[in-house]
Amino acid sequence: MYDMAIIWDWIAFSVRWLHVITAMAWIGASFYFIALDLMLKPNPALPHGAHGEEWEVHGGGFYHTVKYLVAPAQMPEHLTWHKWQSYSTWLSGAALLMIIYWVGGELFLIDPTKADLALWQGILISGGSLTIGWLAYDAMCKSKLADHPTLLMLLLFVILVIMSWGYHQIFTGRAALLHLGAFTATIMTGNVFFQIMPNQRIVVEDLKAGRTPDAKYGKIAKVRSTHNNYLTLPVVFLMLSNHYPLAFATQHAWIIAALIFLTGVTIRHYFNTMHRTGRGPNWTWPVTVGIMILIAWLSTQPGMDSYEESEARALTAHETRFASAASFEDAYFAVVGNCSMCHGREPSWDGMNWPPKGVVLETEADVARHAEQIYLQAGRTHAMPPPNAIQMDPEARRQIVTWYNDVTRGDQG
Repeated sequence: MYDMAIIWDWIAFSVRWLHVITAMAWIGASFYFIALDLMLKPNPALPHGAHGEEWEVHGGGFYHTVKYLVAPAQMPEHLTWHKWQSYSTWLSGAALLMIIYWVGGELFLIDPTKADLALWQGILISGGSLTIGWLAYDAMCKSKLADHPTLLMLLLFVILVIMSWGYHQIFTGRAALLHLGAFTATIMTGNVFFQIMPNQRIVVEDLKAGRTPDAKYGKIAKVRSTHNNYLTLPVVFLMLSNHYPLAFATQHAWIIAALIFLTGVTIRHYFNTMHRTGRGPNWTWPVTVGIMILIAWLSTQPGMDSYEESEARALTAHETRFASAASFEDAYFAVVGNCSMCHGREPSWDGMNWPPKGVVLETEADVARHAEQIYLQAGRTHAMPPPNAIQMDPEARRQIVTWYNDVTRGDQG
């Protein structure tokens, strides 16, 4: 009941649940306001300063929305601020990143076949890259590049491609794609927290003080909101990618990630144009499909180390800790005998070309590296192996539990 691995896994699950809920709220609100903005219609009967209106029907009622380009003549008594969806999404995402990729970094963050990094170095790169990324992007937006929005977007894409390549040189494929998503999401939340909301507060304070608000603040917010609009779908893909080894466990995963940003542009361009004109450009569909076919082709090149390379590589400190236990041999043969048919570099299970979630369990290094996941999936629960694949003997599960407990409780003692 008080097993720390179980408690920690439930904490991770709870934070992930929170992150998904808040992300749904943020993305939903963002897409709604972008669509609303594009569907506004002019009306000469609108109040002074109003840009357009939109009538909508939903849930049995009618809604009449009016947008002011700068601000209304008088400040309304009640004003709803749409900010906490963004903040809570980023905060819960940052917490989840720390739980999985910092605390669990020996497995999920550091790839010993790519770079000889200590865990603290990986964590420093992880957190530092997100901070530096926001600062670089913000500086670009405040420079003369702001007068050339298309060039600014192209430079942002180049930066994302470079970051995708860089992350894949040091992190696991799963961590690399996740960090690229976090890098992008940090830019998006930074736009809300450091630009959009502060500028909106300036406008509100001007209204309260009887001053005429400067229209430049609304224009700045509009540019940042547009960037967020085009970055949203790629971020969702990158956050889901850790469930699909065809996305992250290939030689060309960094290229796949870069191409996904192009699909984000084509898809959003279609819907943005449709909301504005009533009809979207049809050319975006074959282009998007073509990019996805290219991605599927690139995904067929495995990116994991070979069996011989894994056998020859020196064990990391984390792997040595579990491989040196007296009970490791029994657990190792229990895992290999029941799991490697699917979790092999070349799975022998009919119709399976890649190991599920990119998890390989063949060598001693493989098994020791995934000790906690094996313990939770095949020791404490019966999630693995699937019952229609093989009936794992209770004694084999007991050997896995004994091995993991011998190591972790030995550390505590």
